Amino acid sequence: MSLAAEAFVSQIAAAEPWPENATLYQPLKEDQILLSDCASSLAVQAYLRMCGLPVQVRCRANAEYMSPSGKVPFIHVGNQVISELGPIVQFTKAKGHSLSDGLDDVQRAEMKAYMELVNNMLLTAELYIQWCDDNTAAEWEIRRKMSAVGWAGKSLEQVYEDVSQCCQALSQRLGTQPYFFNKQPTELDALVFGHIFTILTTRLTNDELADRIKAYSNLLAFCRRIEQSYFDEQDKDGQSGSSRFSKGPSLI
Repeated sequence: MSLAAEAFVSQIAAAEPWPENATLYQPLKEDQILLSDCASSLAVQAYLRMCGLPVQVRCRANAEYMSPSGKVPFIHVGNQVISELGPIVQFTKAKGHSLSDGLDDVQRAEMKAYMELVNNMLLTAELYIQWCDDNTAAEWEIRRKMSAVGWAGKSLEQVYEDVSQCCQALSQRLGTQPYFFNKQPTELDALVFGHIFTILTTRLTNDELADRIKAYSNLLAFCRRIEQSYFDEQDKDGQSGSSRFSKGPSLI
């Protein structure tokens, strides 16, 4: 299909309303889903809930092979399949659903900078814990990525310190506000929640990573706030029958 044809199809898809049977696919729970994939999936779930867009979560053993990009999670909406938070944000925006339209240019640039910080620090730390810690399995692709970003030679303690610095920056930006840009959440809030909540509620080889996050009480309160507002309350209203299982343990 030509680029012009793809653009036309995308425009048609964007004009269609959000369907009730939209589905998010992720790997199976327990042994199959990796820490980073679990965090990314929860971030997308949180984002869609913040937008008020219903989605059913489906766990599949071959989820990454079902995804056109090989990345998880991905959503199936009508005839469209979109993977990862960034493209999903753009897709929902094309449909008229955006969390960051109220931000000015300076705030939008700041939001993107903090999202990049989370991906560079928390996501990379999750990959490191999965593959580069001596207590976990080795994976050459991930090790090459660690080398590319300068993490291959880092010790576990250095990774923990990077996570602490990332959390300190996030904590300072959040302050006493309910969300990073005051009263309304953005995709940054969804991304931070996905990673922090997952780290706090996943059993790892030790508790050091979670303990670094627990040093910042406002980040813990932030996670509880999103859990209560967008998962507990919406589940009571019946938005997604499988969401409690898909989200996993509670912080409360």
